[in-house]
Amino acid sequence: MRVPPVLNVHRHDTGNRALITLTGEIDLDSAPLVHASLERCLHDGIRAIDVDVTAVTFCGHNSLNAFLCALLHTAAAGGSLQLRHPSPALERLVTLTGSGSLFVTLPDAHAGNWTPPQPFPLPQAAHWPAPTLPALPSGVL
Repeated sequence: MRVPPVLNVHRHDTGNRALITLTGEIDLDSAPLVHASLERCLHDGIRAIDVDVTAVTFCGHNSLNAFLCALLHTAAAGGSLQLRHPSPALERLVTLTGSGSLFVTLPDAHAGNWTPPQPFPLPQAAHWPAPTLPALPSGVL
């Protein structure tokens, strides 16, 4: 029998700011806990959320999805969400997905020289050929 990974969530509020400290693994089973914890902050009136991921031992695409969803909801509520002390694996995941510019700062206190990843450049519309559609006999597309 497989023992599910454990994720611990600790929250410390100071005024309208919260520090969420995550320890353990964020996977398919535990990502909803991350999402619910961050949403609870918004429900409680918190508008500035710092997520300390120093002690996260595994962070998959489900965790990034939970963070991005919370980021969108926080921004819509006029707040901010920042990831603090991301592991090299989380930095790589953010870089590969091009979502680094959404998390304005992803400071890694251990490295000291970390810079946020640049978003992937989007192709210009002028470079894409216009789609051609066949005309129907009546002249209607």
